[in-house]
Amino acid sequence: MTVDKIYTTITKLANDNKKMLAILVDPDKQDFACLNKTIAICNNADVDFFFVGGSLLTSGDLAKTVRFIKENSSIPVILFPGSPNQITNYADGILFLSLISGRNPEFLIGNQVVAAPFVKKSNLEVLSTGYMLVDGGTQTTASYVSNTNPLPYDKPEIAAVTALAGEYLGMKLIYIDGGSGAKKCVSLEMIKKTKEIISIPLLIGGGIRTPQAANEIYLAGADMLVIGNGAEENRALITEIAAVKKQLNNASLVRG
Repeated sequence: MTVDKIYTTITKLANDNKKMLAILVDPDKQDFACLNKTIAICNNADVDFFFVGGSLLTSGDLAKTVRFIKENSSIPVILFPGSPNQITNYADGILFLSLISGRNPEFLIGNQVVAAPFVKKSNLEVLSTGYMLVDGGTQTTASYVSNTNPLPYDKPEIAAVTALAGEYLGMKLIYIDGGSGAKKCVSLEMIKKTKEIISIPLLIGGGIRTPQAANEIYLAGADMLVIGNGAEENRALITEIAAVKKQLNNASLVRG
């Protein structure tokens, strides 16, 4: 395992109230011609990270996808694994996820036990992450595959104390996600309450399809936004949200 370069970067930016943007790449959903266009936009838009992975990989090649990104970009690549076999040493780091919003032991600790020795042998920086699924208005692949119920959309206090429990268990990051194809974003009230109670970086994903929504989510307390389906459907969204991030960070610099 490598030294904590990625985590140091994330925590420093979060502590300085600097917002971050990650683009989620699902190897099942992008051919390399399309991916090359996405990478070019990300390189020009000051995207902070690529996340690579998916709840269910059927035809995509994780290792080839990561290698392709690394060959065409200097942006760090972090694995976002949906199963223990979604590991490749070509990446820079891995979100070592525990699905703390559910009660399925396989996704709380079982899959992690299987993956741990392979991660140990790798050069990946390990980012222990409390992963929380929230009802985004439709059943997502993640909730189906994990056989868990997402947290209720209108119960922000449940999400907040779940995140706090994750921090107390030693998680380095909290990632609240509406899931792939979510019809609505994580609620602003949920983000606010969670950010108020935890002291580790907060990642938000799912259903973010406009720069206006991104701005509101950043202001509510998200340290990093993760954009997947939205970027697949509309690459211009990457540039638009990156501009929102830059504006907020510049304003933070002036205030600081």
